Amino acid sequence: MLCGVDQLLAGPLSTLRRRIRSARVGLLTHAAGIDRRGRHTRDVLEELGVSVRVLFAPEHGLEADAQAEVAVATQERTEGDAPAPAVVSLYGKTREELAPRAEHLAELDLLVIDLADVGSRYYTYVWTALLAARAAREANVHTVVLDRPNPISGDPGTLEGAPQEAGFLSFVGLEPLPIRHALTLGEILALFFERDGHALGADGALSVAPVLGWERHRTAQAWGRPFVMPSPNMPSLETALVYPGGCLVEGTNLSEGRGTTAPFQIVGAPVLDGPALAKSLTAVGVPGALVRPVTFRPMFEKHAGERCHGVMLHVANPDLFRPVATYLSLIALARAQAPDRFEFRTSPYEFETTIPAFDLLTGSARAREALVSGARPQDLAELVAPVDPSWRDTVAEAEARLLRAASP
Repeated sequence: MLCGVDQLLAGPLSTLRRRIRSARVGLLTHAAGIDRRGRHTRDVLEELGVSVRVLFAPEHGLEADAQAEVAVATQERTEGDAPAPAVVSLYGKTREELAPRAEHLAELDLLVIDLADVGSRYYTYVWTALLAARAAREANVHTVVLDRPNPISGDPGTLEGAPQEAGFLSFVGLEPLPIRHALTLGEILALFFERDGHALGADGALSVAPVLGWERHRTAQAWGRPFVMPSPNMPSLETALVYPGGCLVEGTNLSEGRGTTAPFQIVGAPVLDGPALAKSLTAVGVPGALVRPVTFRPMFEKHAGERCHGVMLHVANPDLFRPVATYLSLIALARAQAPDRFEFRTSPYEFETTIPAFDLLTGSARAREALVSGARPQDLAELVAPVDPSWRDTVAEAEARLLRAASP
């Protein structure tokens, strides 16, 4: 399997290589932007003889060491005695800092994007990429996406979590998209650029160097290359598999396991009964996963330093596991154990101050309202998890769309 970056030094992208070599290039990437040799994309471009003018970094920063929702500053840098390209943060303190400004793009001919996504609507890298590509289009700068496969598979049968309703778009979902979308970052950008009437391909606004040899129906376990953590709380493929459901816990006062070695797999709180929660969740049904009670002590984030009780999920069969339905059931059962101590997050979330985080994540207010009304776990999942069958066609058409966007 060859990712987009793997094809830059050899292979069929001769026209793209010539274009990059002759262009003034900006690069949006992060620490997981590496080729199959483990070399960073910037180093690969330098091997081609390209000196990157500006580096852009998403949430968590270029080195992927900043925690979630922590603003990262733009940096002027030197390497030894020589000036180095500035690292422009696209995750600052304000919404306006989420996209490149005109002055960042003024001296560029080409914006190259190489970001590792994890297959869930909430993960902000795809929205950073979309905002950057849109800003580049407005500045008459062509965008090239060096695409990467979806680590939790591109199987349309895994689609889960309805797209957001009107009024619930945010930086954890700038465009309507299923929670588990089965698309690559390049496929998502091509989808929305084409929808908005922008030409794809080398002569258009956006082109994509697609992945060669990717088996869509398989996870990163089949890649023959390591899963490189793209952010501090995404250490493994198993974390990515649970994340479309586990991130929903961020909208509550339950710990989603941040501050432990198993974020998103572990969920709990000081007031919960772990064994009882594991038993009730297993009774509801968790296809494809094993559930067991755990006691843990987060070192930071929610309930830092406190002894928490809850459950840990282990994905045994990714083809059967449905993370959104599973974690909605888990949240409902946890609330039922301690309704007077359970709370939804009300503090600002990803630059939104008026809509509860849980609503932004689920895509409407309906799931939160149903939880407050004491809905059964099965009923809650039915409100959020099903995806309109038309999205299967969207995924099935993704490869054809990439042919229209392909960089020669």
